[in-house]
Amino acid sequence: MVRSNREYIFRPKIIDALKGYNRQQLYKDVIAGIIVGIVALPLAIAFAIASGVSPEKGIITAIIAGFIISALGGSRVQIGGPTGAFIVIVYGIVQSYGVSGLIIATFIAGALLIIMGLVRLGTVIKFMPFPVIVGFTSGIAVIIFSSEIKDFFGLSIDKLPADFLGKWAVYFTSLPSTNMYTLGIGALALLIIIFWPRVTSKIPGSLIAILVTTAIVSIGKLPVETIGSRFGNISSSFPAPVLPTVNWTVIQQLIQPAITIALLAAIESLLSAVVADGMTGGDHRSNTELIAQGIANVFSSLFGGIPATGAIARTATNIKNGAKTPIAGILHALVLLLILLFVGKWARLIPMTTLAAVLLVVAYNMSEWENFLSVLKGPRNDMVILLITFSLTVLIDLTVAIEVGMIAAAFFFIHKMMQSSSINPVSANNRGEESETDVYSIPKEVQVFEITGPLFFGAAHKFKDVMKFIATPPRVLIIRMKNVPIIDATGIRALRELHKSTSRNGTKLILSEISSLQVREELRKSRLLFAVGKANVTQDLEHALVRASAVLDEDKNEIKSTI
Repeated sequence: MVRSNREYIFRPKIIDALKGYNRQQLYKDVIAGIIVGIVALPLAIAFAIASGVSPEKGIITAIIAGFIISALGGSRVQIGGPTGAFIVIVYGIVQSYGVSGLIIATFIAGALLIIMGLVRLGTVIKFMPFPVIVGFTSGIAVIIFSSEIKDFFGLSIDKLPADFLGKWAVYFTSLPSTNMYTLGIGALALLIIIFWPRVTSKIPGSLIAILVTTAIVSIGKLPVETIGSRFGNISSSFPAPVLPTVNWTVIQQLIQPAITIALLAAIESLLSAVVADGMTGGDHRSNTELIAQGIANVFSSLFGGIPATGAIARTATNIKNGAKTPIAGILHALVLLLILLFVGKWARLIPMTTLAAVLLVVAYNMSEWENFLSVLKGPRNDMVILLITFSLTVLIDLTVAIEVGMIAAAFFFIHKMMQSSSINPVSANNRGEESETDVYSIPKEVQVFEITGPLFFGAAHKFKDVMKFIATPPRVLIIRMKNVPIIDATGIRALRELHKSTSRNGTKLILSEISSLQVREELRKSRLLFAVGKANVTQDLEHALVRASAVLDEDKNEIKSTI
């Protein structure tokens, strides 16, 4: 039996990708893997330093996580590793809990990602509101940009404040301490990164910038801070795995940042996979991808690495250079391993201002300014969600920004759903989309109301309010539910209260045209259909009016018999 990709909870894409694998595909994967490995090197170092950890931790993360994400992931061409999106949250964890706390938080986040994949949350996460994604992504870009000003200008600042406004206040007061050599090297690196693609796109501009500026600083012995002068020598040995000590107290302290890491990793990786699908025409397996991301983060923490996820820019580079299968991603990790073992010690000569220039470009690319402006010009609700998420990311905290952004999005969605719901009286004189009310006469003792839209907690009050204003209780009350797609517990409660009220008033309640299977099933499970009575649940308005006439006839017969 042929099974759809969506049916698999965990089935790595490499299993299918290697069927019929040939020499031509291998050649393309090798070329792409080598190029992406070279591209990933300066980014891995820059992300690690900006996150507040030593440079080699970024490379180790790119090796471990990059290998596992490609080998076990649900995308053919996904490239995994440290990304700019994590800089803000990782830096905050390191400042509050130290590197050991970061390792534990990454381990817990990995476990959470595995659980998310196993319970099939992959398809759900992809539906996070676009304004929320643009808001926190643009906010992260602004924070990264702000964090690199000190190194780019070579400012003499002993301790840089953690908050955004505090940083810029210190920057303005410290501008006279700008190191012109540092600024000149940073500007040169920035220009190379920007204009090098006009020469060739095969070799990344960031690598050329690092080679050129490192050579200038080293040969000219310029007074420019380097990785070595700040961090010392970079270890060229691969670390042994160490299992972090996790207990309940530690989990309570780190569960919130771990959830943020897991959520951010899930969003970034699935967005990257969707972008890859658009470029290749593929179809990734979201739950498999989440499980692979979880395993990658667990093992990254065991080797002292930092959080990892799918990297959109590196994945796009992988595709553009001909990658066809996960072999390219595996080879990119092996290239980084060889660089760490044999060339890593020379990384200490890289100027810090050059890495700052690399991150300034990363921040610009992350800013999504076109999408930002597009949302600002769109619906007012989306604009408000965007500005709330963006402002909270920059000024308060990424976790708070995502939480409040999602709450705001949910609030506006509920508001729209409430506006789409209505309950209106139906008479023989009104004409709606259909003409039943013009065909069937409605007796004076019968009132008909039609509910349109979902009957849920946000709209149930409308239903109650309308029912309260019925001047004289009719002998028969028909509730037409043809256009009610969903109902929740609050809606069921409103109908139950209506049934009790009509029973007290001697009014017969008829529920007509329950077309939604979900609504019918919920009413059945709640025993409301049983309480109303089988004869009083009709398939359409015609039968409801026939039933109403029968009720009226029964009343007349009872009156005659008493006389």
